[in-house]
Amino acid sequence: MEQLTYLLFLKMADEQTKPPFNKPSVIPDDLDWASLSPKDGDELEVQYRHTLDSLGKEKGMLGVIFRKAQNKIQDPAKLERLINLIDEETWAGIDIDVKGDIYEGLLQKNAEDTKSGAGQYFTPRALIRAIVNVMRPKPGMTIYDPACGTGGFLLMAHEYISNNYKLDKDQKQFLKFKALSGKDIVDSVARLCVMNMYLHGIGGEESPIDVGDALVSDPGDRYNMVLTNPPFGKKSSITIVNGEGKADKESLVYEREDFWASTSNKQLNFLQHAKTLLKINGKAAIVVPDNVLFEGGAGETVRRKLLHECDVHTLLRLPTGIFYAQGVKANLLFFDRKPASEKPWTEKVWIYDLRTNKHFTLKTNPLRYEDLEDFVSCYNADNRRERKESDRFRGFTYDELIQRDKVNLDIFWLKDETLEDTENLPDPDVLASEIIENLGAALEHFESIHGELIGDEE
Repeated sequence: MEQLTYLLFLKMADEQTKPPFNKPSVIPDDLDWASLSPKDGDELEVQYRHTLDSLGKEKGMLGVIFRKAQNKIQDPAKLERLINLIDEETWAGIDIDVKGDIYEGLLQKNAEDTKSGAGQYFTPRALIRAIVNVMRPKPGMTIYDPACGTGGFLLMAHEYISNNYKLDKDQKQFLKFKALSGKDIVDSVARLCVMNMYLHGIGGEESPIDVGDALVSDPGDRYNMVLTNPPFGKKSSITIVNGEGKADKESLVYEREDFWASTSNKQLNFLQHAKTLLKINGKAAIVVPDNVLFEGGAGETVRRKLLHECDVHTLLRLPTGIFYAQGVKANLLFFDRKPASEKPWTEKVWIYDLRTNKHFTLKTNPLRYEDLEDFVSCYNADNRRERKESDRFRGFTYDELIQRDKVNLDIFWLKDETLEDTENLPDPDVLASEIIENLGAALEHFESIHGELIGDEE
């Protein structure tokens, strides 16, 4: 996948220099596609290695795409075959959407290979589409994802704005170069994201994606919209090597003045970080695991502050079996940042339960957009004040929530039919995957309790 990214980029950059585009080359002469395509055997391998190494030291988008790039194709004959296959096609002539869709398909296939661990960077596209459809980004907005993965949220926002508005020249320029940006901590993932955006016609010579730990500090920039699905690993940790060469892991607690609480819980930190990134009246949609809804200590502090300082208006309880990383019970939290006020900004949190009696698997019964249409309808983006309760959608007032133990937002009311009706149980593979999710979530919770106990002893 990664090698394909390098080669595709070099080929398309080469095509941009030819008619009808006739653009100046962004790639130095001795490192471009023409320096690879005529070669074969060891000579090709040496040139390819030199190309990757040299481009990784360049600035801007080139540097991000080729950062720490290495040749993983050991057989020069295979490399030559791949180059010939790519060379036969005129990629710049393919419509941008088609090209992007081909790449998105490759990313999804890559994510399905759970052995590679790539799945944790991939959010189901049906879910992203539903989120963007209720968030309704507009021309001129700045949209940011602090854990961008392969760029799904940013690309869907781009598609939504392009399809729903007749853009003038300035708006098109803004959408291409300034509207969308993000960050990811993993080099290879940021690379896939930059390439994905490039293939969808987004960005210029400067990369819209930074590489690094988003949580380290307040970047200072503020955005109209934050859309993100942060990584699911529960604790942030750093490895300390002592004088005897023995490694030990220590919890990493981010001390930031803009945070309401200091904690090593990565999801609570991402939630606080998302709030910081928003302009006043900016809107956020963030995926959070269940522990963010019920955990005490820092969790309770963050929930109280969030409900008071922001308008937390919607919570979507997601079903199990939709993410490539297993053992995750997740939710989507929607909130708007507001100016300082003594009176709490949250009046009512509406909760949509898409989890109880819903059974999905990645292969045989994946989540589709149709499964989210009722949520999109209940959300009522046209006028959130006119929402109506239904079996799966209920509103809870600020006073009700504040009076709950630890301001616990882990609320459900529907009966689990499988407890009542053992005749109509889901298929064995669905049951098995749900058991894995439940055990994984329980293990996560026990690990956090164990970590807190050890911390108390110290």
